[in-house]
Amino acid sequence: MLQEQTDSTVIGSDRVDGTTVYGVDKGKIGSVDKLLIDKRGGNVTDVVISAGGFLGLGDEKHSIPWSKLDYDTDLGGYRIDVTKEQLMDAPRFGNNEPDRAYDREYQTKVYDYWAVTPHW
Repeated sequence: MLQEQTDSTVIGSDRVDGTTVYGVDKGKIGSVDKLLIDKRGGNVTDVVISAGGFLGLGDEKHSIPWSKLDYDTDLGGYRIDVTKEQLMDAPRFGNNEPDRAYDREYQTKVYDYWAVTPHW
């Protein structure tokens, strides 16, 4: 069995899910729900953040281009250079629309909102 290396720059997706996401003011604005990975290139393209709600009830999902996040070792989570209000104004979907994050029309709105060049 391999011993975990704490100085590694890679991480398993199971360790990213649930990680806290902090805003520009270092306040919690949500948590990682899942990563979206390009099938052909193998790169993470987006992260779905769960925000609002309580214990998973009433929360909204926001797809964010992966390039917008940075890992902050001091906080032990990911930081994004926006406020919670900006996140809540971003394109979103509910728990009853689990495939919405894969929809090209939705993704186009996301990339336009965040002013990021689409990965496609």
